[in-house]
Amino acid sequence: MSSTGVAVPAEPRAIVIGHGEFAAGMCSAVQKITGRGAALVALSGQELSLPQIEDMLRTRLRDGGLTVIFTDLQAGSATMAARKVVRDSPGVVLVAGANLPMLLDFVMSATVVAAEAAIHAAERGRTAIIVHGAGA
Repeated sequence: MSSTGVAVPAEPRAIVIGHGEFAAGMCSAVQKITGRGAALVALSGQELSLPQIEDMLRTRLRDGGLTVIFTDLQAGSATMAARKVVRDSPGVVLVAGANLPMLLDFVMSATVVAAEAAIHAAERGRTAIIVHGAGA
């Protein structure tokens, strides 16, 4: 529990994975903004094959008791690997196209079941996208 009396997750609730340092950067931003970065496990698929990413995801989900994966790109290697994992892992949820508002919403929903929090967070992530100027 934080000094404000609000429950702060002490254990990871989801994996964030993507290209390069995408996940580490997103998780760092979540930590700076909310202090709840521990709710997310940052992984990178850099230098790994699709089967290696898939194995890594399976291991981290199993070992951490996690049920949510956030990825950066819908057609990226992390998402392709995660889709294979989700196919034969009942209860695991994949959210592709993760953005910072989405992850912030997810970590702030600490009292909600992780899969439900992920669904809500995905909607928040969609509504956070706007375009200004140049004919928008």
